[in-house]
Amino acid sequence: MDDEKIIISNNIRRLRFFASEMTQQELADRTGVTRQTIVAIENGKYFPSLELAFRIGHTFNIPLSEVFTYYPENDPVHKKLKTKQVKKEIQ
Repeated sequence: MDDEKIIISNNIRRLRFFASEMTQQELADRTGVTRQTIVAIENGKYFPSLELAFRIGHTFNIPLSEVFTYYPENDPVHKKLKTKQVKKEIQ
């Protein structure tokens, strides 16, 4: 992979919405962290430990791969997502 940057995204906000609109505080309480930690994870500012990642998946009763996704920065999927994000920001 050389110096290739890895991008990690998550679906936590969407998962909370579909879990009866669970609040960030409720998720924090269930996983044993602060609400600020959940905010940082959702916004991609902080990547959780493997243990916390599994706790989050367990809270939603889904596999870790349905909570977090990773791929190389130059991956076609990343480029497509980045293009969509830029288009949203322009609108």
